[in-house]
Amino acid sequence: MTTHGPVLPLWLCEVCDRAWPCSTRRLELLGEYASSPVALRIYTGSHLTAAAQDMTWAPADAVCRRFLGWVA
Repeated sequence: MTTHGPVLPLWLCEVCDRAWPCSTRRLELLGEYASSPVALRIYTGSHLTAAAQDMTWAPADAVCRRFLGWVA
């Protein structure tokens, strides 16, 4: 279990205070979902939907890149 979870509604990492998912959490997620990249996209996509509702001040394309742009 990770300690690098999001602090809502800012969507910052509770450990390193960087934009969530932080680089540590991204690496963890890549490992956790190594055998199912589609499931990883669904997982990050669900967080994207929630974050977009919380971060109405952020440009939509930036939020999308943050949650899906790093997923291969």
